[in-house]
Amino acid sequence: MTARILHADLVLPDPADQGIADGAVLVLDGRIELVGTYGEVHRRTAPQTPVHHFPGATILPGLIDCHVHLSMSGEGDAVATLDASDDRSLLLAMAGRAQELLNAGVTTVRDLGDRGGLAFALRDAIAAGRLPGPRILAAGAPVTVTGGHCWYLGGQADGVDEIRAVVRRNVQNGADVIKVMATGGGLTPDGPAPWVAQYTDEEVRAAVEEARRFGRPVAAHVHGSDGVRIALEAGVDTLEHCTFIPPPGSARGPDDAAAELIKKIAAEGASVCPTFSAVLGETIKRIGESGVRPWLDLVRHQHEQGVRLLAGTDAGIPGSGFGQYVDGLEWFARAGLDNGAILTAATSAAADALGIGHRTGRLRSGLEADLLVVDGDPRTELAALRRALLVLARGRALRPRGEFGGLR
Repeated sequence: MTARILHADLVLPDPADQGIADGAVLVLDGRIELVGTYGEVHRRTAPQTPVHHFPGATILPGLIDCHVHLSMSGEGDAVATLDASDDRSLLLAMAGRAQELLNAGVTTVRDLGDRGGLAFALRDAIAAGRLPGPRILAAGAPVTVTGGHCWYLGGQADGVDEIRAVVRRNVQNGADVIKVMATGGGLTPDGPAPWVAQYTDEEVRAAVEEARRFGRPVAAHVHGSDGVRIALEAGVDTLEHCTFIPPPGSARGPDDAAAELIKKIAAEGASVCPTFSAVLGETIKRIGESGVRPWLDLVRHQHEQGVRLLAGTDAGIPGSGFGQYVDGLEWFARAGLDNGAILTAATSAAADALGIGHRTGRLRSGLEADLLVVDGDPRTELAALRRALLVLARGRALRPRGEFGGLR
C-alpha cells in the first residue's frame, strides 16, 4: 500500500463548508483515507508514513470543467483545424490538451462533442494509467439536425426515429452522457441561429427517453428561450450556455418568459453551465462591457433564484484555451458571485450535477484522491488557483512543472 500525508495551512473538504485550519489529507492507494487537522491525521497514521508539508497553501478538491471540446484547438478557426486533422494526429493533440487541463488543476472534464469517438479512446487510456490527464466523461457526437449546429461531428439526426438511433449508437460506442443541440449556435454560421430551436418538444423528449433507457444523463446546448423551454420540459439534466439570447432587434436581457423559465429551472433542479471563459475578455474588447453585462447579470440572477450553476469553459472553441480555466471562474466573480459559491460550482456542485459526487468533488474518506494544492487561500483570492503546487488525479501526482517529491 502507498500512503502519503499532505499537510497545509488550510484544507477545504467542501468549499461550501467551513475549512480546516492546519489541516491534512491522508491519501492511500489512490483514495482519500482521512481528512482532518494535521495532529489528528498524523496521530491516526502509521509513524513511517511520508508527510509533504505545504506552508501557506490550501488543499481543495480537484477542479471540474463541465464543458470542453478536446478535439478542437481553442485557436483561430478551430473548426477548420479539426477538419484538416486526421484521427491519429488529432488524438495526440487531444492528449496534450488533456495534460494542459490537468496542469491547471482540472481533474475531471466533461467532453460534450468530439469527432469519431476519439474522446472515448483518450478517456480509457487515461483511466488505465497509460497517459496523464483528468477523468473524462465523454458524449461523443452531439445529436443535431442535418446541417445543424456542429453537424460535422457526425451526430446528424432528423425526426424521432433517427434521434433514438443516434443516441443508441453513442451509448454503444461508450458515451457517458448524451449531448443534444436544442438550438443553433455560433460555431455553425450556415445552420440555424442560436435563438432558433432545432428540435421540437417531441424530438428532444425522445432523446431524453432513449438516454434514460441506458442510464445516461442528457446535456442540452441551448440559447434562445424556446430551446430552453423545450429542453427543460423534456427533462434534460444540464442546460449548456442558457443565454436566453433574443432574435436581432429584440430587447436585451431576459424577458418575462425567461424569468419564469429561470424559476422553473431552479424548482426542477436542472443545472446551468454558462460556459464562462477567456472568450469574454475578447468579447469586451469588441463590444464593450455594456454588451456583456446583460449576460453577467443574467447569471447572477439565476444564482439568486437558486439555480445550480456549474463551471465550464467550452475549452476548444476559438479563444478558450485549455490552460485558462481560472479565467472562467473570475467571470463568475465579475457577475457578482462570491468566491465560496464559485468554488462550489467548480467542485462539489459540478460533481453532483454530473452524477459523480460519490466519486469526487469533495475531500472525504473513501472518495478518489482528486485534489489540488495551491499557494494561498482561494476563498479570498481566486488567483491562488493559478499557483498550483501539486495536482492529484485519482491519486496520481504531478506538479504543473514536473513531478513532486517522489509522489506517484
